[in-house]
Amino acid sequence: MPVVAGVDSSTQSTTVVLRDADTGATLGSGRAPHTPTFPPVSEQDPAEWWAATVLAFGRARENAGIAADDIVAVSVAAQCHGLVPLDAEGRVIRPAKLWNDTTASAEIAALTERIGGDAWTDRIGTLPPPSFTIGKLAWLKAREPEHFTRLAGVLLPHDYLTWRLTGGTPGASLRSERTVTDRSDASGTGYYSAPEGRYLTEVLELVDAQKAWADMLPEVLGPSEQAGTVPAATAAELGVRADAVVGAGAGDQHASAVGLGIAPGELAYVLGTSGVVFTTSEFPVFDHSGIVNAVADATGAYLPLICTLNAAKVTDTVARLLGADHGELERLALAAPREADRPLLVAYLDGERTPNRPHSRGLLAGLSSETSREDLALAAFEGVVLGMERGQRRMQETGLALGGRLLVTGGGSGSAAYRQVIADVTGRPVEITDAVDAVAGGAAAQAAAVLRGADIRTLRDEWAPASRVVAEPGGHDYTRIRDTYTRAADWAGLDGAFHD
Repeated sequence: MPVVAGVDSSTQSTTVVLRDADTGATLGSGRAPHTPTFPPVSEQDPAEWWAATVLAFGRARENAGIAADDIVAVSVAAQCHGLVPLDAEGRVIRPAKLWNDTTASAEIAALTERIGGDAWTDRIGTLPPPSFTIGKLAWLKAREPEHFTRLAGVLLPHDYLTWRLTGGTPGASLRSERTVTDRSDASGTGYYSAPEGRYLTEVLELVDAQKAWADMLPEVLGPSEQAGTVPAATAAELGVRADAVVGAGAGDQHASAVGLGIAPGELAYVLGTSGVVFTTSEFPVFDHSGIVNAVADATGAYLPLICTLNAAKVTDTVARLLGADHGELERLALAAPREADRPLLVAYLDGERTPNRPHSRGLLAGLSSETSREDLALAAFEGVVLGMERGQRRMQETGLALGGRLLVTGGGSGSAAYRQVIADVTGRPVEITDAVDAVAGGAAAQAAAVLRGADIRTLRDEWAPASRVVAEPGGHDYTRIRDTYTRAADWAGLDGAFHD
């Protein structure tokens, strides 16, 4: 039985999902953790990702009960926007800066002033926030010039793992080896235009005019193009068939859209460490406010999305402060009265990406002597969801029709409180699917498409999981709450509100 593998390399861990190449049935999975990071400085050693990938493959094979030779195709999805800086010998120069590292805010602000925010948005579909790779490159030149001088290759996290899968060897000449990326992940760098289908080296020249940028960037492949094959030595290390086909890979949310089978007009609320709301679109969206990131998707179209830095970790934090476990926090929130003047939490605990408030902090408003543990628990869930729903409303203001299903996924999707609050705030039924690892599952679908020589949309539709409604709106009026939240959030994001 031929088997395809999908890899999800996230901030927290690497997950490998094995699926039947013919039917899409999930056969087993394995996971290995990464060292935790703590924004605003968020960095990891890419060698750790590779070690976790090897470990996760072994666990997945064991759980599935299959042999290494059964795995005939692999694709990698990973966290976006990171910077993996390589020298001329393919060695990692310094730890990779991750998507939730916001230390490049000054560099992004300077580049935006030089380029013009609207002009930049009109080229790439997004006003780059500090998380985008272009800011990290400018940061590297300004803060670590000795490392920038050695820079000879610029990869994203999934590019690095794909390079290692296809035989890339640290210590060998980088110029002699092929490096690739895909359109979805490249569109989150700040220097690739998906509408134009090309790198904007003129933007990179604003960072440094002397670098031969065109020679330093990976080739951008289409969604069903082959990146290469797994050589024998690497296959033995991973436990896959030698010469297994390797797909182009994708960004994590982009692969998730494939794994969930999201069609245009449908919405996904992703509740992980971060909070993401996305849909798919056949056409690009250009949001000059910078709220909506109109990146490319993993099928050749587009994936308009908003991403907040603070999601499930907010409820984790409030549970700790209340001395409650997750089950008790949910029970408290669901039992809370919905008073119009109840406390509200602006959940900018570690700064915020959407809106772009890297120096902000959380704000709890509306406390009184009658505030209860139930009120505080509800405020935690509502603070996360109101921030995400604010981004959703901006997506609709750009002209996107979002009347289809609303799916909830990610680690927080199992929470009855999150499901109910999303239904209440949006006024829409909430659905879930049986897709446990949508990102890795979507990457596996891409691997199958490459193996078959098929359009990835065909596999997306064939393998789309069924969904079911798990929460209905409770009929609560959020007009006043939404207005109060917006005013409090705008104040919390003011420069100097919490810092001199």
